[in-house]
This record gives sequence, structure tokens and C-alpha cells, in this order.
Amino acid sequence: MFLVEEVRGGERWDWSRGFREQEGWDEHAVYMDALAEDGFVVLGGPLDERNVLLVVEAESEEAIRDRLAADPWIGSGMLAIERIRPWTVLLRRAAHRPESPRG
Repeated sequence: MFLVEEVRGGERWDWSRGFREQEGWDEHAVYMDALAEDGFVVLGGPLDERNVLLVVEAESEEAIRDRLAADPWIGSGMLAIERIRPWTVLLRRAAHRPESPRG
């Protein structure tokens, strides 16, 4: 797994508008939904006004850069990859926990 930190901005970002009101939102959302549906993006969302965090399941940093390059917001400069860090997950909530034998 990897943590991908992205930063919003660029010349086309309109700071007077909300995240979902930005130019190209629909295309960006469709692309990101497809990455999540495919299992590439495990979790994702804004951290604050400028930063976005993605948890990604990928083989390498290069594979991440290749896949995200097709995001319309990255192509337009509205988002940029700031940092990619490998992440070793040691703790994970079980998908289904059986009832306790103690009742």
C-alpha cells in the first residue's frame, strides 16, 4: 500500500468555489470512482483546504504516477502529486467479526 499526498491549486483552481463546484468536477469524480471500483484507490478524500490523501493499492510508485496521470484534474494542473510514501499496514479491522463465544 501507498499513501499519496496531493495538493490542490494551480491557475485553474477557483478558491471562491467549493470542491465539488470546481471546473471538471464530474470528470474527475467519474475517474476517481473508477479507480476505487477497480480496487486501486482504497480510501481517499480531502485533508484540509489544500491537501488530499489517497490510500492506494499498487505495485510501485511508478504505477501510481502512471494511473493518476489520467485524472483530468492532474492533467489540468488543478491537482498535483506532492508525495508518495510506501505504507506497511499492520492493523486492519476485520470485515466480519463472529459473535463472542461468551455471549
